Amino acid sequence: MRVDDFDFELPPENIALRPASPRDSARLLVVRPDGLDDRGVADLPGLLRAGDVLVFNDTRVIPAQLHGRRGEAKIGVTLHKREDSWRWWAFVKNAKRLKTADRVDFGAGLSGIVEDRGDDGSILWRFEADVPLEQALAEAGTMPLPPYIAGKRATDARDAEDYQTTYADKPGAVAAPTAGLHFTPGLFAALDAAGIGRETLTLHVGAGTFLPVKADDTDDHRMHAEWGRIDAATADRLNAVRGAGGRIIAVGTTSLRLLESAAAADGMLRPFAGDTAIFITPGYAFRAVDGLMTNFHLPRSTLFMLVSALMGLDTMRAAYAHAIADGYRFYSYGDASLLLP
Repeated sequence: MRVDDFDFELPPENIALRPASPRDSARLLVVRPDGLDDRGVADLPGLLRAGDVLVFNDTRVIPAQLHGRRGEAKIGVTLHKREDSWRWWAFVKNAKRLKTADRVDFGAGLSGIVEDRGDDGSILWRFEADVPLEQALAEAGTMPLPPYIAGKRATDARDAEDYQTTYADKPGAVAAPTAGLHFTPGLFAALDAAGIGRETLTLHVGAGTFLPVKADDTDDHRMHAEWGRIDAATADRLNAVRGAGGRIIAVGTTSLRLLESAAAADGMLRPFAGDTAIFITPGYAFRAVDGLMTNFHLPRSTLFMLVSALMGLDTMRAAYAHAIADGYRFYSYGDASLLLP
């Protein structure tokens, strides 16, 4: 399909620069084949059925943005995929000023050595520090806010909490699974009382999620790989939910992409541990999920293509037009939608 088919105009005032407070006070647009319903995230327990299960991504965002110097050149680094304990692939500002074996000091005792370059222009760094890398990143790095927020205000102390789900557990993401930002202990208690189950998986979201689609046709776009894991016990429980007539509702496109990566042709989920670069566009036959809770996405983005694959492009165009006209807040800190095909 033409990437232009997924374009739309979004007024700047619809872009959220701070999240709703409390988290579950955000708005929720329910999208079904027969129409739209303006609700709130706190209404979620009443919008699902007993026996349904929500699937959450428990990845934890790390301070993945680093700033250093090489001579007079400022070097800005955004980590996007871990290679091993001390090596990360990263997108780099001023990458042309670097060559193999160059060392850059990022402060707080952390330095990085250029090891390789990827076909996409990214750089493989080998880091060095006197403390574990996670500790060094916590001291030298900052939270990697999306460019549409970072371009309008500076990252501050509030973001360290705001840009992390309340249930974040496994460090490794460089972008938040933002649909999960809306959940609070109170909302979890209400979901439990309504008989709606919860399961978790892990997908370490990479900075590639923010990259624009530069191709003219979706067939020519290549996704960046991200590492994810679903264990055998979780897969078995989710298969049992489906077998009992319950629905699997992914919380966030990251959860959905990993579920679909782990699903066999018959829809049965299998354990999964490894990289996925799944790219979902209209025409894709969903196997593992029955619905999706997600925030509102960028024009021409792979994530708007994904929701259009789930609900139909015309339906999502109408839903987004309604959301824009009605003042819904977009992107990472914005409101949410519940898509029930």
